[in-house]
Amino acid sequence: MKGRSARERPRKDAPTVLYDVPGPRARRRNLLWTLLLLAALAAVAWWVVAALADKNQLAWSKWAPFFTDARVWETYLLPALGNTVVAAALSMVVALPLGALLGVSRLSDHRAVRAAAGTVVEFFRAIPVLILMLFANAAYSEFTGIGPDTRPLYAVVTGLVLYNASVLAEVVRAGILSLPGGQTDAAKALGMRKGQTMAYVLLPQSVTAMLPALVSQLVVIVKDTALGGAMLGFSELLASVRPASANYGANTIACFTVVAVIFVLLNFALTSFASRLEGRLRRGKRSSGAVVGADAVEELAAPGERGEPPGSPRDAPQGPPRHG
Repeated sequence: MKGRSARERPRKDAPTVLYDVPGPRARRRNLLWTLLLLAALAAVAWWVVAALADKNQLAWSKWAPFFTDARVWETYLLPALGNTVVAAALSMVVALPLGALLGVSRLSDHRAVRAAAGTVVEFFRAIPVLILMLFANAAYSEFTGIGPDTRPLYAVVTGLVLYNASVLAEVVRAGILSLPGGQTDAAKALGMRKGQTMAYVLLPQSVTAMLPALVSQLVVIVKDTALGGAMLGFSELLASVRPASANYGANTIACFTVVAVIFVLLNFALTSFASRLEGRLRRGKRSSGAVVGADAVEELAAPGERGEPPGSPRDAPQGPPRHG
């Protein structure tokens, strides 16, 4: 900063690309609104805690089973958490490639492929995911030999895959269309076909742009597993509240609070992993990608080993340039 002139130094009130830097009056107004919002949130939190205390909901005896009795976790919460993770993971593994395939198909040059993919996407995106789960459960019961113990898992995964794959297809299509048209033109100039352009040029570059939307949809998948417990008897995390409260004397509000905290931690872990992945992808794009190996360094350091005599003109020291 010392070597820069006064003209090169950015001014404090210089406008940015998206908005002007707020002045003193705007900063005081923003600070006032922030303090008012924090005061309102603190008042709401105090009211909730006071209401719970008046109803004797904060007594230690109502929360003790989660800290003193391991059977609550071993019998209900941990197995239910495992079922939630399994259903969400299976849905993600199937929905992501299926959504990418549908999204790419909607950009196909063939009208029949575009029409078929568009029909599938619009149809399943318009149906609530709970109805898809109920239809899948009825179909598995009527036309397959899947037992009643595993049928809810199949129904939940099927409904989540059909709905979220259609949503992810639109995310992929929007991410590809957000790229500059010069990427496709450059690939055509190199002689690449449409499939090669999509696989090696467009899709890898669009991953960073559509990663936040993909992560938000994956969080929706985790939360929507609770619909299977409400209607299909799937023993997921939210469905464990009632039996844990009935069999081990845990308070219902305490059970819902613990389950909510587990959902928050699970989704936070997912978003944190996605944020780190996005950061690595962005840093990888900023790097040049050129790597000089040890063999190349040795080859440059020892020119005589390339088959040239040590006294060759290439190895001769160069004197200072002559000025005519």
